[in-house]
Amino acid sequence: MKKYALYIIMLLFSAILSCDENPIFIDCNDCMPDEPDHATLVLYMEKQLTDWHPAAIVRIYQGNLEDNVLLNLFYIHYEKWEIDVPLNKKYTITATYTDINGKDYIAVDTAYPRV
Repeated sequence: MKKYALYIIMLLFSAILSCDENPIFIDCNDCMPDEPDHATLVLYMEKQLTDWHPAAIVRIYQGNLEDNVLLNLFYIHYEKWEIDVPLNKKYTITATYTDINGKDYIAVDTAYPRV
């Protein structure tokens, strides 16, 4: 009996969350016929950093940092920067800053954009 109740609950959830004629929680206008093939990585730099430092050196690696597969290297002079990358891959981003005393700081973050 519990097995049938579980099947009924699963069927109700799939009907409620589907993008059919009468959606309850899904806005079908947001649905796309094809899966996207790229995503946009957005990099932000704090305003106070742009005031005292002209740029940060940004490196984008595919996979883990240890894999050392460098995709792009550039300098950010702005508060916000965007780059398009293929989906379903892991990316590691490093930003290197140098303070007034000449000491380097490296910020590291990862992203795995997927559908």
